[in-house]
Formats: sequence, C-alpha cells, structure tokens
Amino acid sequence: MARSGTAARRYAEAAFELAGRDDAYDTWAEGLALMAGVAADSTASRAIDNPATPHGVREAAVATLFEGRVASGTLNLGRLLARRGRFEDLPAVAAEFSRLLNRRNGVVEAVVTSAAPLTATEADAVGARIRTMTGSVVSLRSEVDPRLIGGITIKVGDELHDASVRGRLERLREQLVADSR
Repeated sequence: MARSGTAARRYAEAAFELAGRDDAYDTWAEGLALMAGVAADSTASRAIDNPATPHGVREAAVATLFEGRVASGTLNLGRLLARRGRFEDLPAVAAEFSRLLNRRNGVVEAVVTSAAPLTATEADAVGARIRTMTGSVVSLRSEVDPRLIGGITIKVGDELHDASVRGRLERLREQLVADSR
C-alpha cells in the first residue's frame, strides 16, 4: 500500500506541475475526479489493469471512456496509468492533486468525526470555528464513527483535537493507571 501511495503522490505532483505550466488546475482537477470515479469501480479498474490485456488495448479503453470528456493532458495521464497497470491508483492521484490544489489556494482540509451524522447547522458551526482557529478557508469533510460514543474529533492537517466521550474515557483510564503505580 505504501508503494501505491508513493506512486500516487508522484503522479499527482507531476500532474500538478503540468497543470501549473498551463494554468489549468481546475481543468485537471475535474478530469482527474471524473477518471477517479470510474477507476474507483473495481470491475472497471480490474479490466483496465488486467496484465493479460495488451497495453494498446488498455490505452484504447481509456481513450474510449474519456476522449472529449477530459483535457488531453489528463487523458494522457490516464493512458499512462493504464499502460503501467496503475489505473486503480487514479482515486489516490486525484485526492493528492486536490490536496496540492487546496494547499496552493490556502484552503485548510479538516475532517470532523462524530458518533452520529452532523446536521448542516452543526457542520457550519464546526467549519466556522476551524476557520477562526486557522484564519483560512476550510474544506470540511464529515465522517461518522459510532465508537466515539458522543462528541467529536477534528483533524486539521496533522493536528487531532479529541472532544469525544471515548477519548475522554481513554484519557481518564490512562490517568488512573498512571496514578495507581
């Protein structure tokens, strides 16, 4: 998995550099998102990445799927990934490209995890609080993890803010164990 993540990062960085050369960041992001949606389907990615399929057939399949729907540079990247049997990496490439674009645009990515789905009002309040803390525009993604019991965790970059019931119970347990020694 680490090998795939490293490759995805390298492909995304190269694509980002090409997008910068042509000042076409949004075009690349849209094209990568479209191709990543297809590549996320395991049947499609297995068919395109099948090592028994000749490289030319793989590339032709990608061209048939995306020609006229994505920019030529994005299409070339899709063909390259298909040729190398890495078409399934496209979702990770698209995610990394999006991260690079957000960083370029000064957008902070945050993930809020709660025990139950957040309402739109709650998500807006969390986003506003993070915006106040960071002084940046926030791209907020919500996740649900019932194991939190209650409360939320917020991950902004490498920082994790844990205000969950589960986190509080774990900290209390650690304190009791440390005090009993």
